[in-house]
Amino acid sequence: MIKVTLVKSLIGSKPNQKATAASLGLRKIGDSITAEKTAVLDGKINVISHLVKVESAE
Repeated sequence: MIKVTLVKSLIGSKPNQKATAASLGLRKIGDSITAEKTAVLDGKINVISHLVKVESAE
């Protein structure tokens, strides 16, 4: 399990980055999700890696 937290604003981001954050359920700074690590999730995190913080959730 990993925890993904939005730490930077989506203002000025490309439309695909905004859509990726929305698909993860991250709308405002400080929003976080806990999910199982999968290849799909890794790809989404890779797209917005400069906007999020990824931690291990135990």
